[in-house]
Amino acid sequence: MSTAAPTAPARPRVAREIDLRAVAPFLALALLLVLGTLANDNFLSIANLTNVITRSAFIAIIAVGATYVISSGGLDLSVGSMVAFVASLMILFLNSGTIADPTTNLLAGVVLAIVIGALCGLANGLIVTLGRIEPFIVTLGTMGIFRGLTTWLSQGGAITLRDRDVQSLYRPVYFGEILGVPIPILFIAATAALAAFVLYRTRYGRHLLAVGSNEDVARYSGLPVGRVRTLAYVVQGLCVAVAVLLYVPRLGSTTATTGTLWELQAITAVVVGGTALRGGVGRIWGTVCGAFILEIVGNIMLLSNFVSEYLIAAIQGAIIIVAMLVQRSLARRS
Repeated sequence: MSTAAPTAPARPRVAREIDLRAVAPFLALALLLVLGTLANDNFLSIANLTNVITRSAFIAIIAVGATYVISSGGLDLSVGSMVAFVASLMILFLNSGTIADPTTNLLAGVVLAIVIGALCGLANGLIVTLGRIEPFIVTLGTMGIFRGLTTWLSQGGAITLRDRDVQSLYRPVYFGEILGVPIPILFIAATAALAAFVLYRTRYGRHLLAVGSNEDVARYSGLPVGRVRTLAYVVQGLCVAVAVLLYVPRLGSTTATTGTLWELQAITAVVVGGTALRGGVGRIWGTVCGAFILEIVGNIMLLSNFVSEYLIAAIQGAIIIVAMLVQRSLARRS
């Protein structure tokens, strides 16, 4: 009587594609660090890298919010214009002298910026969900509205923070340090950590990814699709407000061109970070890494003089196309 040879236990299947998408941004960042070192000896200096990360704070924080919107299956093209609008209203309030005490005036201005940012995001979300209009069209329209309102508020010029006491109080928020770490870097870390916790560890985060993965299945499962997606736009507005809180003390002024093309940079950071534009996948730390990559690319271009700094926007546009091609290639393998 012959007995069959025992079969070897099946090996657990390793999701190589998923791991590769998660690790790829950090591998690209490491490669850029090597290239930057070869391009200029001063690239890896603490001063230069700290400056690069600090300058990426605006896009990194905005892109964290964009990760929520894109993961839910949406898109927001209005973030750059929203920055200009929120910053303009904040500076106008600080200049109004409504509150005499500089500290109280500044705190009220901070609260105002956060509320306005949340309301702008809420408006985008409600128009998308209740109006059942494509996010691309909605945010393209609100982009024009926010930019137009900023131009009207500034009368085509600049809106500048004039209160010297508020300026002296507010300036350290961008230029100050805590234990040797620039405050904008702490803002990036805190925003990303909170966003990652909510996305990966809470019920809302699971619902958000489910809605982005398959809206119909999520709706049939009883998930409040409209509410989930609207809250994603509110998160985007809050992230824009946080970026504004860093932007105002840096320049102390806004114009109608403030935040131009920031929507492109934010979306590029999200895509480079491994989040799929079709929704259902969100990688917060990959997004932050993508924002660093964009800033480092520009820094290398400036230090090496190999490519004109005026081509930075063109390079960023090329990066998002390449990132999408890589994502599509990995999706076909899975």
